[in-house]
Amino acid sequence: MLQGIANAFKLPDLRKKIVFTLLVLVIYRLAAHVPVPGVNVEALRQVFQQNQLLGLLDMFSGGAMSNFSVMAMGVYPYITAQIVLQLLQPVVPALEALSKEGEAGRQKLNMYMHLLAIPLAALQGFTQTSVLAQSASASGPVIQNFGFRAGTWLPTLTTIATLTAGTMFAIWLGELIDEQGIGNGISIIILGGIVAGIPQRMGQLWIANPWSILAFVVITVITMLGIVVVQEGQRRIPVQYAKRVRGTKIYGGQSTHIPLQVNSVGMIPLIFAVSFMMLPGVVSSYFVNSGINIVRSLSSFVSRLFDSNGAFYWILYFLLVVGFTYFYADTMFRQQDLPDTLRRQGGFIPGIRPGTHTAEFLHGVVRRITLVGALFLGVVAILPFLVRPLVGTDQMLVTSTGLLIVVGVVLDTMKQLEAQLLMRHYEGFIKKMR
Repeated sequence: MLQGIANAFKLPDLRKKIVFTLLVLVIYRLAAHVPVPGVNVEALRQVFQQNQLLGLLDMFSGGAMSNFSVMAMGVYPYITAQIVLQLLQPVVPALEALSKEGEAGRQKLNMYMHLLAIPLAALQGFTQTSVLAQSASASGPVIQNFGFRAGTWLPTLTTIATLTAGTMFAIWLGELIDEQGIGNGISIIILGGIVAGIPQRMGQLWIANPWSILAFVVITVITMLGIVVVQEGQRRIPVQYAKRVRGTKIYGGQSTHIPLQVNSVGMIPLIFAVSFMMLPGVVSSYFVNSGINIVRSLSSFVSRLFDSNGAFYWILYFLLVVGFTYFYADTMFRQQDLPDTLRRQGGFIPGIRPGTHTAEFLHGVVRRITLVGALFLGVVAILPFLVRPLVGTDQMLVTSTGLLIVVGVVLDTMKQLEAQLLMRHYEGFIKKMR
């Protein structure tokens, strides 16, 4: 790997791409430290220590939300827009048709994602700022003069516009990396924020228990190895293409395979599950101090039930991750429509009839291998709860979702560098087994 990196830096064009990617990350990290005016930093820090949902959003913002900077929302609205459009494609025929129109269709879908990201960013900016404005700590309120009341309209609109502009700027930086750098730009920006938070977490673990750092390093390494195995694991379905005679030439007749991934959905189920788990606690927090006894009692019960220190929270979290993994994997597989693609290209699976039988066979295989991926994602999701009895804390060097993102981005970037090096006849990172 070190030799591969050295070879990459020997190539002027590849070296330029790597340096450009690092430069964009530096620009993003500098912008992530430009705060929105009127924020109580000490109160903000205390609120983040008590709210896991804010911690998840902070990760997607690249660590900018914990400072409530102009980049506080990062690229999360754009990710939400991508997920929404992916889920709508099987439902809306026009979107499904665009997804099958090749490069022109993908460009239109990308434009729709950008347009949808703007109102989502504005809505999320208002919601997050409202939650922070209503949150109080021992150091006082987090932000003042926010809300649509007399005398607060202009500061409120300014804050929302600033946060929305920061999101679009972050998306633009990510697309610059796509065009002129190495790797997936949006993912690399998130990766930079996750890695930047590791020293702070190590300091917190050192203060709590110095020996816990060693334990968490071992746990993190083992978890990363497991993620690599599952992420790269696949079931290869053999495919045979029939021979076709056109004039004096014979086409087809070759054998290949369909690589079905064990985990084809990445960390999306964890995002769905965390959002679902945090929603009841956030809603109930608005009614804890209600003047109606029944409402106040019910809100207190919901808050205790969905407390992250309880076993019910983690059991439900595990079940939701498994369920969302099956749901999203099935949705993505149906969008690919592999049986119809094989039929149009003259391919078939040996021993399986084309058409309905092929579709049933592939769906059955996907469901079986998804079980392994779903159970693994569930275990990774509740890993903090599982290691708490061993080390006395549920804080980890990198969160479960963060580990999945880090491993996925690193693997994807390595493969892209590998492809670039192979194009130039260099020995890359991954040596093939002979």
